Amino acid sequence: MGFYNFKKKLEEKEPHKDNMIDNLKKLETYLNSELSIKIQNSLIENNELLIEVDQKDLVQVIQFLKSDDKCKFRQLIDIAGVDYPSDENRFELVYLFLSHENNNRIKLSIKFKINQIINSITKIFPSANWMEREVFDMYGIKFKNHPDLRRILTDYGFKGHPLRKDFPLTGFNEVRYSEKEKKVVYEPVKLEQNYRNFDFESPWEGTSYLKEIKKKETDGKKN
Repeated sequence: MGFYNFKKKLEEKEPHKDNMIDNLKKLETYLNSELSIKIQNSLIENNELLIEVDQKDLVQVIQFLKSDDKCKFRQLIDIAGVDYPSDENRFELVYLFLSHENNNRIKLSIKFKINQIINSITKIFPSANWMEREVFDMYGIKFKNHPDLRRILTDYGFKGHPLRKDFPLTGFNEVRYSEKEKKVVYEPVKLEQNYRNFDFESPWEGTSYLKEIKKKETDGKKN
């Protein structure tokens, strides 16, 4: 009985899924008609609508998504950054919005070059304040008209932006407490030589260079 009840519940969810896709298709058509000049591309994937716009149209499009009666995307969920070092438009920002009234989600994407400054949306969504600071901290992307654009996750004087693909995994500086100076000190990263050479293939069998050393020692004893 348990299996059939589970199957019945799944079948009951299918019409709801179809209705959601239909609503997203209607929304996609509506946005392309109202913002035809500003929307570069749109698609429905994983039951979510994604629209791509030019960074110069960002504020106007987001204002429309929030205030239009057929949209009502009044909650900013997150701002996600992506780094594509080999692309001319190296960075991509994805804004995630939720409409409680219409039970819809939408993603808005912009792509831009490394030296471009993006308009802040803090006047439309005050919650974007910390999100844009995180993007600035992790990627070095600057926002125009942001009320307090400074690092939020890393420490004061931190060098570089950790989520960029060209940022070294070990970072540039390491932090430790100095008993001599009785304070936290910053020093250039120093890696032990055996850490640099460790191949991580099998911690049980040992690394390849250790095997070679042991083999040489064994051969030396035989001779």
